[in-house]
Amino acid sequence: MTYDLFIGDRLFSSWSMRGWLMLEKFGLPYRNHMIGLYSGTMTEDMKPLAPARLVPALRLPDGTVVGESLAMAETLAERHPEAGLWPTDPAARVAARWLCAEMVAGFASLRGECPMQLKHCWQEFEPSHKTQADLKRIETLWAHARNVFGAASGPLFGNYSLADVFYTPVAARIIGYGLPVSGANRDYCLELLSDPTVRQWRAMGMTVDYDPFPYALALPSSAWPIGGQSEAHTVEGGPSVNDTCPYSSKPVTHFLELNGQCWGFCNQFCRDKTVADPGAWPKFTEMITAVNHS
Repeated sequence: MTYDLFIGDRLFSSWSMRGWLMLEKFGLPYRNHMIGLYSGTMTEDMKPLAPARLVPALRLPDGTVVGESLAMAETLAERHPEAGLWPTDPAARVAARWLCAEMVAGFASLRGECPMQLKHCWQEFEPSHKTQADLKRIETLWAHARNVFGAASGPLFGNYSLADVFYTPVAARIIGYGLPVSGANRDYCLELLSDPTVRQWRAMGMTVDYDPFPYALALPSSAWPIGGQSEAHTVEGGPSVNDTCPYSSKPVTHFLELNGQCWGFCNQFCRDKTVADPGAWPKFTEMITAVNHS
């Protein structure tokens, strides 16, 4: 049973991130398909998924297409009750659905004024009064979640759930634009963005160059706070310490250098996602640790 997930550009498509996290974080099998949001091919790419017209979209193993993130979430939770997408506690489950539904329907000013981008953090950004009101509402909802379940920190309902999935792109906006929230809620945002799965999503997005860069602002910027200052860089050739790619076990053809050592990968994408954030990839970390401690 394998799903087909259709997503847009990882650095910018907040809804695609939600769709991906629903599958990746809960261990559900899927294949990724990229839709050309910024290449101009989106309309053509989406035709086989009609009447779905936006990303993410999900195709079930029987060919049924599910559009819209909340419908995808409910469908996956229904098909995989053992995966724990929603909280098991009834009161927490009600609150989690509420938070997700309000996320889907609300916060128009925050979305419009602060499009998600995962490359760097803007400095000196001044949110409008409407965006500040959205942030206050989000903090109210997060406080309600913590009151319902009693979790003072970490995931909103104790264990990671769809509520955390739906608010991860919000966390990216808060951190990426330096938006004003409480210290505890900033810590929650950083925890969501520090998850290895989210780091991997960002690292894969960093393999694509954009000219011009979408949503650019005439503001100074600083490095992304998690995995944003990689010490790895590409090199033209080997020899590498390893003969096979840590991800595919295929022979190496592309190379990076990290801490004075050369490491090989089976293709450019495997190499470039690792260059973007070496610490996001357990298989790469395990390989270099094993070699350097042998």
